[in-house]
Amino acid sequence: MTDRLWRHGSRLLSESATATGGRAQPAIRIFGRWARGPLLSVMRLWRRNLQLRVVTSTLVLSAAVVLVLGVVVIGQVRNGLLEAKRQTAQSQAEGGFAWATNLANDPEDAAETGAGQVTDPGQWVTDVVEQLASGGQGVYSVAALPSEMAAFPSDDGAAPPRASRASTDVPPELSISEELREELDHSAGTHMQYGTIHGPEGRTEAGLIIGKRLTDNRGNQYQLYYLFPFTQEEKSLGLVTGTIATAGLFVVVLLCAIAWMVVRQVVTPVRMAARIAERLAAGRLRERMKVSGEDDIARLGESFNKMARNLQLKIHQLEDLSRMQRRFVSDVSHELRTPLTTVRMAADVIYESRGEFDPATARSAELLLSQLDRFESLLTDLLEISRFDAGAAHLEAEQTDLRDVVHRVVEGAEPLGERKGSRLLVRGDALPVAAEVDPRRIERVVRNLVVNAIEHGEGRDVVVRLAASRDGGSVAIAVRDYGIGLRPGEAERVFNRFWRADPARARTTGGTGLGLSIAMEDAHLHGGRLEAWGEPGGGAQFRLTLPRSVGGALRGSPLPLEPHDARGRRAAVGGGGIPAQPGSSGAAGSASTPGVSPAVSSASAAAGGAPGRGESGNREGGREG
Repeated sequence: MTDRLWRHGSRLLSESATATGGRAQPAIRIFGRWARGPLLSVMRLWRRNLQLRVVTSTLVLSAAVVLVLGVVVIGQVRNGLLEAKRQTAQSQAEGGFAWATNLANDPEDAAETGAGQVTDPGQWVTDVVEQLASGGQGVYSVAALPSEMAAFPSDDGAAPPRASRASTDVPPELSISEELREELDHSAGTHMQYGTIHGPEGRTEAGLIIGKRLTDNRGNQYQLYYLFPFTQEEKSLGLVTGTIATAGLFVVVLLCAIAWMVVRQVVTPVRMAARIAERLAAGRLRERMKVSGEDDIARLGESFNKMARNLQLKIHQLEDLSRMQRRFVSDVSHELRTPLTTVRMAADVIYESRGEFDPATARSAELLLSQLDRFESLLTDLLEISRFDAGAAHLEAEQTDLRDVVHRVVEGAEPLGERKGSRLLVRGDALPVAAEVDPRRIERVVRNLVVNAIEHGEGRDVVVRLAASRDGGSVAIAVRDYGIGLRPGEAERVFNRFWRADPARARTTGGTGLGLSIAMEDAHLHGGRLEAWGEPGGGAQFRLTLPRSVGGALRGSPLPLEPHDARGRRAAVGGGGIPAQPGSSGAAGSASTPGVSPAVSSASAAAGGAPGRGESGNREGGREG
C-alpha cells in the first residue's frame, strides 16, 4: 500500500511539474526523494505500533466529539442570548415608542416633560431622542430619521424635520439599512432587523435594530429607531467559547492519556509474548513470560507459559524419538551389511552356476541377484539419509568442470536409454562450466535426474543442458524429458521420500524412492537449489542450480525452470501439440489439454523436499531387474 501511494504521489507530482514547466521537474524530484524516506518511516511506524494507532484514533475521535458538542453548545448559547436580547430589546423599544406617541398626542404629558414648550418639530424630535436615550447609556442608542411620508409642511406652515438625530456618535444613515427604512414607510407597526451598527472611529459591531414610524407634536411623520449592540452578548459568547475550547482541549488530552495508559497495560504483555514467541521459534525453549496478578492478562500469560512448557516437552519427545529412529535406521543399515555380504556371496555363486539348474531354478537365481542389488541400493540410500538427518554429511569440494560429470553420467546411462528407446542429448557443453563442488555428490544428483527422465520419458529424447551465469555467480544443469510429465499438485510432492507419481506403474529399474530426496539434500549441502517443472503429457524438467564457490550467494539461475518449448506456453499463443524434440523424428503428441496448468515447484524452500516424480531407477551401480 505504501508503494502504491508513493507511485500515485509521484505521478501527481510529475503531472504538476509538466504543467508548470520543465524547469520545475528537478526540484520536484528532489523534494519527492527527500520526502519519501520520512513518509515510509511514518507508514512503517503506523503499521507496526498498535499503541500509536489506538492513541491517534482516540485523539481524532475525541476531538471530533468535542468539536461537535462544542458547536452544539455554542449554538444553543448563541440562540439563547439572541432570544433574550430580542425580547428585552423589543420590550424596551415598545415602551419607548408608546411614550413618544403619548408625548405627541397628550399635551399634559408634554408639558410635564418640558417638550410641550417646544414648538419647532426638529427640536421636539431631538428632545425626544435625548430623553429616550438617557436611560440606556451603554446599552442602546436612539436615532430618528425623517420619513418619506412627511413630504409637505403642516397646517400652520411648519416644515417637517429633514435631518437625522442620534443620541450618541452613531451615524444612523450608515447603521440603518434602506430596506428597513422603506419597510417603516410602507407598513405601520414595529419592525426589527439584525445588522451592523457603526460607531465612532470606524468601529463596527453586530446589533439589533428596532424601528417604528411615529408622528411628532405637529403631526409630521418620522422614524424612531432603537439600536441595541451585541457587546455584552459577544463577550458572554466569547467567554463560553473559550471555556468550552479549553475544557475540550483538556478532555482530549486526558482521553489520549487514558487511552495510552490502558493500551500500554494491554500491549506490554502482548509485546512480551511476541518477544518470547520469537525466542521460542529460535529454539530457546526455556523462555517464559513474567506473570503478575490474577486478571485476564495474567491468565493469558499463564496459558502462554503452559503452552510453551507443553511445546518444549513435545519437542523434546519428538527429538528423542527422531534420534532413536535415526539411530535405529543407522544401526540396522550397518548391521545388515554383514549378512547382506554373506548372502550376496552365496547369491553370486548360485548365479554363476545357474546354467546347471532347471529353467525355474535358474530364473529364481536371477531374481535373487536382482533383488539383492535393489536391497543393497536401498541400504546405501538409507545410510546416506541417516547421515543427512544426523548432520554428519560434509562436502569434499574441489574445482570441477561439470561437463565431465555430465558426460560420465550420460555414458553410464546410455545402455538404459537404448533399452527404453530414448536418446541422451547434451547442450551447452561448448564452453567450460566450472564450479567448486563435490564431484561424487553432483554426479549422484545428475544420475538420479537422468535415469528418472529416461524412466518417465516414454521413449522420447532426454536433453541435458549446462550453463553458467554471465556474472560468474552460479552454474546450472537442467534435465528435460518429453514423457508423461507432472499433474497439478504432484510438483509439491516429487522430492518427498518414497513418493511415486504412479503407484501402479511398473518399476523396471529397481528404484528405492529415496533418490530425489538424497539429491535435494546434496543440493542444499552445496548451498544450491533443486527445482522441478512439469505439465501433463508435456514432459518435465529438473533444474539444479549451484553457486560457483562453496558458501557463495545464489541470486538466480542461468537456465529457466520452464523450458522454452513447453507445450502450455505454445498453447497460450495459439499453438498445439507436443513441441518438437531436438533430433527426434517420432516424438509427436496430441494437442495440449485446455485448462491444465503446468506444475512448477521450488525445492529450495523445504528442508525435507518438495516436488517431482517419485524415485529414480538405477543409482550408485544398481542393476536393472
